[in-house]
Amino acid sequence: MAQRRRLAFLAVPVAAVSLLWLPPRARAGAQQYEPMAAAVRNALAAQIADARPPVRSFDDPKERVAFVHWLGEMSSRLVRRKADYQTRVEFLRTLDYECTRAGLDRQLVLGLIQVESAFRKYAISSAGARGYMQVMPFWTRVLGDGDPRRLFDMRSNLRYGCVILRHYLDMEKGNLFLALGRYNGSRGRAEYPNAVLAAWKNAWSYDQSKAPLA
Repeated sequence: MAQRRRLAFLAVPVAAVSLLWLPPRARAGAQQYEPMAAAVRNALAAQIADARPPVRSFDDPKERVAFVHWLGEMSSRLVRRKADYQTRVEFLRTLDYECTRAGLDRQLVLGLIQVESAFRKYAISSAGARGYMQVMPFWTRVLGDGDPRRLFDMRSNLRYGCVILRHYLDMEKGNLFLALGRYNGSRGRAEYPNAVLAAWKNAWSYDQSKAPLA
């Protein structure tokens, strides 16, 4: 009897300590489906379906040098979250491509991913949002082939997330605060936009002008 009490006593702190090792819950809210004009839906669907290889070309050698510098700097910042070098580089190259394609700031999207999923490929929020950019599954029915499993594919998730964020920015006429709120399903509230902007500033800010020119 006394031994069972001792074991029960020891089990409590062990369980409590184990909770510290649980991965953080994805912070995503719930993007809301909003009816859209057929032309807008078709345009967004075409962006999702674009099958061209996600490789950005550089006509100017200086742009390529600047990109390589950015890649190295961002890779060093991601080491603690993604230990494998090739995985980091593939992720960053794809992110760069999708952000450039959608006309988004790469550092902003890195901040958004930190807040949304803490860079976890298979993160799922309590609302059901999935992957790096915590995309709601209904988007695969609205813009894709209806298979929500694609949201756990790196390229597909970044493609959906960037296209959706660009769509919200256009809806809000460039107002980043409102667009981020809409992305999170909390338009008009400050908590989520402030968290993304803080991550952008404190963890992912990058001065492109300091990159070497050659």
